[in-house]
Amino acid sequence: MSTVTVENVVFGQGRPKIIVPIVAVTETAILAAAEEARDLDCDVVEWRIDWYDAVTQPGAVSALSKKVKQVLAKPLLVTFRTKKEGGELELPEADYFSIYHDLLENGAADLLDLELFTDADKAAETVSLAHDKGVKIVMCNHDFFATPSQAEIVSRLKAMDRKGADICKIAVMPQTNADVLTLLAATAEAKQTITKPLITMSMGALGMVSRVSGEVFGSAATFGAAKQASAPGQVPVGELRRILNTLQLAE
Repeated sequence: MSTVTVENVVFGQGRPKIIVPIVAVTETAILAAAEEARDLDCDVVEWRIDWYDAVTQPGAVSALSKKVKQVLAKPLLVTFRTKKEGGELELPEADYFSIYHDLLENGAADLLDLELFTDADKAAETVSLAHDKGVKIVMCNHDFFATPSQAEIVSRLKAMDRKGADICKIAVMPQTNADVLTLLAATAEAKQTITKPLITMSMGALGMVSRVSGEVFGSAATFGAAKQASAPGQVPVGELRRILNTLQLAE
């Protein structure tokens, strides 16, 4: 697996990196959450802009992203999670890309989350602009209802790779323990064929083991909760770091 370096964080090397999401609504609350995240034992902070109450106002995300970045001493991942993939806000796809393009031209981000199943041409333009600006693309797909087959999970990760992702991410919902094994097996298989760092997880309590076993199966990062989780099954960040350290020591 090749590595991706963002500031002093190297994805694809060593223990899985811990990403903590900001899921606050107002500018005041977002900046307060950024100050809290700055002091947490995490590697990257994700700002979920679909929670932001002014996200559709022209220039609002770009302006606030600079303030958030100033607060943090860590890399910033900016994410608009669409409603169809578990996000907070229904947004026309044209607006989704418009917000992202304004952010890349006028805001501050180190990584940008881009969903796999969006308009191919607009996605390609966004990837190209991000790379021109030195921003890494985390391309992703989320299934909050089921776990696709191992072959389908690997196929989606390969599609992300082909579309220019720097990091390929997938999150699925297990209905049985066999579904968790499917996700882990798909991760191990994809690691053998995709050179980009992977982020994979099986959600909910049933899939929690997948969030701490990335170093074994090939997932380069995991998401930990500060106060409020952004997806089911996220482990509090302090406990997550202790588990990752323990698993490394047990090798």
